Amino acid sequence: MSLMAVLAQASETTAKAAATEDGKSLLSYLNDGGITGYALLALSVAAISMWIYLFMILRQSRQAPQSDIDLLTRMLKEGAIPDAIRHCENPENANFLTRMMGGALRRCSRSQLGLLELRSAMEESGQREVERLYRVVDWVAVIAAVGPMLGLLGTVFGMIGAFGSISQLEGAARSKELANYMSLALVTTALGLIVAIPCTVVFSISRRKIDEIAERIGDISEGLAAELSTRLTGPAQRPAAPRMPARPANEVRQA
Repeated sequence: MSLMAVLAQASETTAKAAATEDGKSLLSYLNDGGITGYALLALSVAAISMWIYLFMILRQSRQAPQSDIDLLTRMLKEGAIPDAIRHCENPENANFLTRMMGGALRRCSRSQLGLLELRSAMEESGQREVERLYRVVDWVAVIAAVGPMLGLLGTVFGMIGAFGSISQLEGAARSKELANYMSLALVTTALGLIVAIPCTVVFSISRRKIDEIAERIGDISEGLAAELSTRLTGPAQRPAAPRMPARPANEVRQA
């Protein structure tokens, strides 16, 4: 046998041994997790989809586009409130700013107080929009809570199977079944934590991002309200210079 043949046979033997010892793939770990493992896989796919969606919507350019800011500023400066309401109620222009301003202007147009309650109406509309975004982010919190619960469920199934194999089997068969059920318990626990930890981080970051967006849009809406107030009340008039009191006639003669 030539040297090349010996080396080829040795490398093949080494590869087979390595595959036997360390060749567990991700799919094999999921198989070890059973139905719970596949449920956690589906949950992780849903979590990643939610992360991408939140990354797309939690941006100021998405919730308050500059084009809408400029257009609403011009409309309110000109006093075109019905046009501003129609623009805000257009589904194609739906975002945080337009929904908040549209709701506030619509409420003022129906109220007896008119635009005197504009700022309070904007505060209520803005709070509704913040809660709306919070409800979207809450789905990430749900996934973060369900992940460890599914992992714990798989752990319980694994422990039940392990104790059942101890009581029913003997010898090598018992050891094999015990190892399988313990693998199920540990794999599902790990998968549950893998899903829950990133979801918890994304949930916290998203809540803070919503607060930042709401604060910035609040400043923008204050500017829009100031433009409308200036249009309605007009510029403040300069106070007249005070008149000096006239001197009595006798004092003038004496002088």
